[in-house]
Amino acid sequence: MLVLPPEDRSLSPYTGWTRAHWEAAADALLSAVEPYRSPDHSLIALPGRASWSGCDGLEGYARTFLLAAFRVAGGGDPAALQPYAEGLATGPLGTWPEIKDHFQPMVEAASIALGLRLTRPWLWDLLDPGVQDRVVGWLEEALRRRHVDNNWHLFPVTVAGFLQELGHDTQSVIDRGLDRIERWYEGDGWYRDGEGRNFDHYNGWAMHLYPALHAHLGGPAEPYATRLRAFLGNYGSAFDANGSPVYQGRSLIYRFAAAAPVWAGELLGVSPYSPGTARRLASGALRHFLADGRALSPQGLLTLGWYGPHEPSLQPYSGAASPYWASKGFLGLLLPADHPAWTSVEEPGPVERADQAIGLPGPGLLVHSTAADGLVRLVNHGSDHQPPGGGPDDPLYQRLAYSSRTGPATPADNHLGLVIDGEVTPRGPITPLGAGPGWAASSSRPTPSTLIESVSMVRGPHEVRLHRVTAPSGTVVRQTGWALPEAAGEELTGALLPLHGFTRSSVMESPEGTVFGPDALVPCLEGECAGPESVFVCVATLSAAPAPPPPVYDPVGATVTWHDGTVQELPL
Repeated sequence: MLVLPPEDRSLSPYTGWTRAHWEAAADALLSAVEPYRSPDHSLIALPGRASWSGCDGLEGYARTFLLAAFRVAGGGDPAALQPYAEGLATGPLGTWPEIKDHFQPMVEAASIALGLRLTRPWLWDLLDPGVQDRVVGWLEEALRRRHVDNNWHLFPVTVAGFLQELGHDTQSVIDRGLDRIERWYEGDGWYRDGEGRNFDHYNGWAMHLYPALHAHLGGPAEPYATRLRAFLGNYGSAFDANGSPVYQGRSLIYRFAAAAPVWAGELLGVSPYSPGTARRLASGALRHFLADGRALSPQGLLTLGWYGPHEPSLQPYSGAASPYWASKGFLGLLLPADHPAWTSVEEPGPVERADQAIGLPGPGLLVHSTAADGLVRLVNHGSDHQPPGGGPDDPLYQRLAYSSRTGPATPADNHLGLVIDGEVTPRGPITPLGAGPGWAASSSRPTPSTLIESVSMVRGPHEVRLHRVTAPSGTVVRQTGWALPEAAGEELTGALLPLHGFTRSSVMESPEGTVFGPDALVPCLEGECAGPESVFVCVATLSAAPAPPPPVYDPVGATVTWHDGTVQELPL
C-alpha cells in the first residue's frame, strides 16, 4: 500500500511532493513485489500477462533492482539490496535465461550491471568471488551477442561500463555502441530510435539516459551533455500542468520514466531549468500516476496500462514486470538530499508560464500548449514508426496529433487519409518539410501515384490543418479530429471545423474509447478532390478552458486570420 508523508505546499507549492515522497514511493513499490520473489530470490514473477520473451521473472528482478539501487545509492537502507544479492548467487546458474542474440535478457543485463555499479560498496564488493565470477560470465554474453538495431546498442555499453570498472578491457564495446547512435541524431536534442523515423519517449529514457549515466560514472560528457541540454530545452514543454507526459509512442506503460532525462540534466549540471522547475516537472509526473494509486493494482503493483490496465497501450514484449522500467524515473534519488533540486522551492513548469508553440525541425514535431488549462498537444509531421516501404498504420505513431489528455481511438482520431475503393488509406511514411515557431509541415504518399503535402499552424488551443492533395478527381479526402469521451463535458472540449474544401461532417462512435475513458466520439470531415491538385483546410480545437473563436482562412491569399486579428500566411 502506498503511504505517503503529508504534502509540503511551502517547499512544493505545485505538487506538494518532496524527496520524502519519492523515497516513500520507492519503498512502497519495492515492498509490493516482495511476495512474488522466488525462493532463491533470483526471480520476481508478478501476476498477470506474460511477455513474448518468457523472461518475465528476470524482468521483475532486474527492473526492481534498479529502483533499489537508486534508493540505496541515494542514502537508503542497504538492507534493501540483500534479497538481490542472494539472487545473484543462483541467477547465473540457470534461473536467469541465457543472453542470446536479439533476446530480452540483454535489456535486463543493463539494469543489473547499472545497479551493481551504483551500489558496489554495499553489494558487489561484499559478494563471494565465485558469485562474482558467475555474474561476470553471464553479463559478458551481452558484449558478444547481436542485438536489435536501435536503443539496444546502449545496453552492451552499460554492461561494458561496469565490467571496465572491474578491470576488463571493454572500451571497444563502449565505443562501438556510442558510435552507432551517432547516425540517428537529428538535431534539437532528438535521436531516432534506430532506422526509420521513430521519435518518442525512448529519446529521453534511453537515447539520452544511458549516455548521461555513463558520463556521470566516468565516461565522456560530450557531446551527450550538450545534446541533453538541447533536448531538455523543449522537453519540459511536453509535460501537462497536471504532470502527465504526452501519450504518444510505444512502451507508454513506463509512465514516469519520462522524468528520467529531467533528473539526468540535474545530475550532469546541464539542465536549462531552475532546480525548482526541474523538480516540479519530475514530481508532477510521479504524482500524476501514483497519487490515489491511479496506476497501481490493489496489491500496489504497477499495472499494464497508463492508469489502470489498458490493452491497446501494450506491445507484444510487454509483460507483468515490464512497467518497472518506470524505475528510471527515480534517478533523482542519486542527487544528495541537500542538492538544490531537492531544497529549492518549486517553480512553475513551462506550460504554466505562457502558451508554447515550439517547432522542432529535427524530428518534425510541433509542441504547443496553453497556459489557461495547462494542456499539451503534440502535432506530428515527422514520426511514423514505418519501414521505408510503408507498413500498417500504427496508432501510437502515425496520428497527426497527440496530447496529454487524449489517446488514440478506433475509428482513427486525428487521422488523414484517402478513401480508395471504400477503404481509408493512411498517409503512409512521413517526410518532414520543416518546422518553426508555431508551424510544422510534411509530405506523404498514401499510394505511389498520390501525394499529400500538409502544414499545421497553431495558436492557443487551435490548430489549422492545410492539406494539398495530388490525386485523381473525385478522390475522397478524410480528416478526423480529437477523440473525446462522451462524458468529457466541460472539462475537455474539442471541435473539427471545415474552412475550405471539406463538404461533409459527421461524428463517429468509438465504443472501445481511449486510455482516458470509454465511449469516445471522433469528429470527421470529408471532401472530394476537384482536380489533379486540391486544397483542404480545417481547424482542430482541443481545450480544457474557454476557447477563443476559431480562425478564418482566406483561400486567395492562403492566409489565416486568428481571433486577435493577427494574419499569417501558410508556409506551403
